[in-house]
Amino acid sequence: MSGRTGARAGATGADPAQPRPSAPAPARAPAPGPAPAPARAQAGRRARPDAAATPAAVAAGRGGRLRAWAELLRVSALFTVPGDALAGAACAGLRPNRGTALAVGASLCLYEAGMALNDWADRDEDAVERPHRPLPSGRISPPAALAAAGALTAAGLALAARAGRAPLAVATTLAAAVWSYDLHLKHTPAGPAAMASARTLDLLLGATATRPTALRPALPHAALLGAHTYAITSVSRHETQGGSTRAPLAALATALVITAATARPRNRPSPTAGSGVGAWAWAGIGAGAGGSPPTAPAGPLRERAASLMRASDGLAPVAAGLAASAYVRTALTPFLHAALNPSPPLTERAVGAGIRAMIPLQAALAARSGAPGTGLAVLALVPVARRLARKVSPT
Repeated sequence: MSGRTGARAGATGADPAQPRPSAPAPARAPAPGPAPAPARAQAGRRARPDAAATPAAVAAGRGGRLRAWAELLRVSALFTVPGDALAGAACAGLRPNRGTALAVGASLCLYEAGMALNDWADRDEDAVERPHRPLPSGRISPPAALAAAGALTAAGLALAARAGRAPLAVATTLAAAVWSYDLHLKHTPAGPAAMASARTLDLLLGATATRPTALRPALPHAALLGAHTYAITSVSRHETQGGSTRAPLAALATALVITAATARPRNRPSPTAGSGVGAWAWAGIGAGAGGSPPTAPAGPLRERAASLMRASDGLAPVAAGLAASAYVRTALTPFLHAALNPSPPLTERAVGAGIRAMIPLQAALAARSGAPGTGLAVLALVPVARRLARKVSPT
């Protein structure tokens, strides 16, 4: 007996020294016929997909698509948008009104249009540097992203048109800046300036939607917001490769200058001056049609307005200082780390912190304009944005 035969026998448990038993006669196969009911039911259960798993699979697929769109639109950065219009309303000397709400909606639409268009324009670059992004990973098709950008732009302009001619003109210029940046200017030396102009225009959109003649009073604060945006955009140009120390240092210096400029309220006209400009505290008492500035009320209303203005003036320095402190705390350390070690992870972290720092900056601008309540309301968005940024990156 060969060793191979013994090995096969040992594996099957048979003894080669014993005679082989005769094979039993094969059993007669049953006549063909319908299977018993339990067997038919068992076969049916095997043939059909699991009914309980189907809704779960559908829900998982829907959740994956929603997350892909959330990543494409960077929804965690959405909380940096409403403060632009609210700060603009404070610069206009009025409480937020219907026009302000329309400006917020228009800003959100145009902001998200820019996000979708950004990834569409960078799809080839992201395929190499960020293959996990929704477009290069195949979770969202490029035509769908481009269609979303167009639809959101149209919606934003429609909302701005509802607010009036002046806001529509600002929103149209803003949309042109967004599309020009994403499609052409992003990778040119004019890129940071184009992005800064977009944020500047966004604050002016809120100001003109609240009061059509508020463009000039809002310009100084819009310039501060634009300076911060310019600094962040300059840092973000080195986000994937790192290596730049100059950009984070410049952003750090810019943040310190902006903090010094926003830490205290600016002077406003007295509520008894009669012009109504800057009369934020009584805007709801004597405001004219279409958000026009109120005239100074007479008698008891004048005294009430003056009392409200004094209370607002007392709270404004506190709110402005608190917001300015939150701004510098949010931006200072990440910018410093990126300057000391300009690696891609620290540079990306600095960009994310700079984006989140826009919220306390908007709050400081609103409080500095004499709207401490608006400033504190905007400042309350900071923890919400930070929590959401842990789930969806804002960059």
